[in-house]
Amino acid sequence: MNRLWSRLFGREPVPDAVAGNLDASEAVVATATVAGGGTLVVTSWGVWPPSEERRIGWHEIGKATWDKTSLVVTPTVAEQVGPGTDLLADARPRRFRLPSPGKVPQAVQERVTQSIKTRHRRELPGGGAWVLQRKVPGRDGLVVQVRPDTGTDPVAVRRLAEGIAARLPGTG
Repeated sequence: MNRLWSRLFGREPVPDAVAGNLDASEAVVATATVAGGGTLVVTSWGVWPPSEERRIGWHEIGKATWDKTSLVVTPTVAEQVGPGTDLLADARPRRFRLPSPGKVPQAVQERVTQSIKTRHRRELPGGGAWVLQRKVPGRDGLVVQVRPDTGTDPVAVRRLAEGIAARLPGTG
């Protein structure tokens, strides 16, 4: 049924491994075949890389770029520094070569951007950091994320993140 539905609406079929792991309120938005095999699935909650049983949530993507042939997604690794506050570090960028990308690049760009509710920049020794409030799919409320530039003083970044966490309602 999944494959018939996909053909009727002109989309790549959603791999069974992804379809079986979708949350009840998670909807498929776009799909594209990845060169070398597999399907990249974009949902209302995030991106499902080929052959993986876990999505990269919109709030977990630090950066996504499209260069006319490949989508490059840079996931983040979050360290909780206080309730509702995460200090982010970039993980290894993931490159997906998409010969026929369809709506995937646009869908990813829109959803990453929409996950950010507020953002402001703080200059720190050695660089700076973005302080973001982001929506987490499937959860009420927002998470505060601090994403430093490469080379920014890690002690200053941690102090900033912990200071933000201490000022949030209900944290002390």
